[in-house]
Amino acid sequence: MIVGVPRESFPGERRVALVPLVIPNLIKAGIEVVVQEGAGVEAGYPDADYVAKGARMVPGRADVFAAADVVAQVLGYGSNDRRGKEDLPLFRRGQYLVGFQRPLGSIDDLRDMAARGVTSFSVELMPRTTRAQSMDALSSMATVSGYKAVVLAAEQLPRLFPMLTTAAGTITPARVLIIGAGVAGLQAIATAKRLGAVASAYDMRPAAKEQVQSLGGRFVELPIEAADAQDARGYGRAQDESFYQKQRDLLGRVVAESDVVITAAVIPGKKSPVLVTADMVARMGPGSVIVDLAAERGGNCERTRPGEIAVVDGVTIIGWINMASTVPYHASQMYARNLTAFLLHLIRDRRVCDDDDDEIIRETLLTRGGEIVSARVREFFGMPPLAATTATITTADPGAPT
Repeated sequence: MIVGVPRESFPGERRVALVPLVIPNLIKAGIEVVVQEGAGVEAGYPDADYVAKGARMVPGRADVFAAADVVAQVLGYGSNDRRGKEDLPLFRRGQYLVGFQRPLGSIDDLRDMAARGVTSFSVELMPRTTRAQSMDALSSMATVSGYKAVVLAAEQLPRLFPMLTTAAGTITPARVLIIGAGVAGLQAIATAKRLGAVASAYDMRPAAKEQVQSLGGRFVELPIEAADAQDARGYGRAQDESFYQKQRDLLGRVVAESDVVITAAVIPGKKSPVLVTADMVARMGPGSVIVDLAAERGGNCERTRPGEIAVVDGVTIIGWINMASTVPYHASQMYARNLTAFLLHLIRDRRVCDDDDDEIIRETLLTRGGEIVSARVREFFGMPPLAATTATITTADPGAPT
């Protein structure tokens, strides 16, 4: 069984799917690892390190796809809307793909992958269970993004974060507000506290209060209650516009009093709700900073420009996307550990097991046998459910026709 790692092709993507550290674990399980030359260089992992750990290097991207039974990527076909189409002819029927696939993005991309006969697994669909915790790449990347958001804010803010008592007098601490206390938001709270700021957080999910307070943050409570605030996986549910309007009205004062606002309210598969309006931005103090971690889906701030840093009414608004890629060394290390845990679960006795009775495999399985098979994805796109199938154990056939 061969796992192949091509160089990431999305513009600006610096991460790599597997790092040298995890190669011995895969080899011990009977898995050969083939890596495209230069795949890990931008993340800080030279080719020599892969060779030292037992990986085989090949010169070209096509060489990786030709050799691999399983292709491991950070941004898979569905997530790479810039250059992913170039990979489509390289896939062959019976091949496997594992990575971020943006399963609730473009239905056409999913159909393209299914039509190639590729069996693909989407790490975004990993169930949030104790058993799957070591495979939860989404949470790992959110952790990196939450950390980097605070570091970027501290760099842009014309104030110090911590309280300091000096011969020149006392410096008051910066006030940081985090909106959305998921994994990224909680990491942002912890990082802001470590830098000495006064951290506050708001989340429409009541369960987030205890988590915020456990990190030393102050939970902002608003006299408004969300209906069915979170889904079974712990993510916030989209609310109607009247709820968001009341939320914005109540948050306005808190935002205006903050030096830094970090927004991380994302609804899977939906446009990000606008939580910080243009009027709220205008009421913030000169030099204040907003970091919008929801920029890729339109942004939580009305004045966010996705992919850019903008200064509006004296407020710096950071709308970078793919934030985890800005910390590629450790982001790759964390992702590789998640992916390795999943690969070792997926590949057993040198065979890929796509057993529908296994929750982890069933939930992450996206395409197989020419069909989009994920029940969650089919429901999201309004597709009829598939007929029940029996569990199968298969291996990729490197010589299968395309």
